[in-house]
Amino acid sequence: MNSPSVSILLLLPLFVTAVSAADDGACGAETSSSCNDKSGALSLKLIATFSILVASVIGVCLPLTTRSVAALNPERSLFVVVKAFASGIILATGFMHVLPDSFDMLSSTCLPDSPWHKFPFTGFVAMLSALVTLMVDSIATSFYSGTIKGLVAALCFHQMFEGMGLGGCILQAEYSKAKRAIMVFFFSTTTPFGILVGIGMSKTYKENSPTALITVGLLNASSAGLLIYMALVDLLAVDFMGPKMQSSIRLQLKSFAAVLLGAGGMSLMAKWA
Repeated sequence: MNSPSVSILLLLPLFVTAVSAADDGACGAETSSSCNDKSGALSLKLIATFSILVASVIGVCLPLTTRSVAALNPERSLFVVVKAFASGIILATGFMHVLPDSFDMLSSTCLPDSPWHKFPFTGFVAMLSALVTLMVDSIATSFYSGTIKGLVAALCFHQMFEGMGLGGCILQAEYSKAKRAIMVFFFSTTTPFGILVGIGMSKTYKENSPTALITVGLLNASSAGLLIYMALVDLLAVDFMGPKMQSSIRLQLKSFAAVLLGAGGMSLMAKWA
């Protein structure tokens, strides 16, 4: 089981306790007067699921299938710069897309004043998620050596470049073909599967109800912590503190510019997604 899955499981007791304390009667009535076309939205969600699946497969497979291209070889500087660009996208996804949504949901007036407006649950859950991921990574590293783990337009953009970053890590680790295939499969399918599970879960509560706000808000906070940790620790810190980057100031500057470009592009998309 990878560290994101473990983090979610460890946060589950907090999540269940919070949701069980909610009262769906407060704001659920707003949904009935909303202008949302649920049947049309479902079709778009299914199209989005397929699009994200395709983008994930392309992103994670691209580094694995272009090793014969000299410019994209893991030992070349361009490969490192592209990974930095992908890391910037992942970082911006956590800070600019997922975390703000969680703040909005968990600070909604639809939620009771106690405890939701008296404690910053979004920051707490995001912090806890990152710390649990660090703990799991540390323990896993004690047992295994060379382990590398890993809004339609925004999600596809994110999944493709996150896949490129992960694919680059898999390539550098020189795993067997069987292990590569397994990693590609799970990376490509977990997000679409999660979307389908979310669609199913959404039928159990009213839109904009306290339960919906708490459920999605806490999960967003946890996801943000995971994304921020993965971008900063698993990808950026490993490369920027590695011997290849440390031996070249020019490569560091190019990679840092790529991080800013990726984070800036993804941040700009927060205006629409």
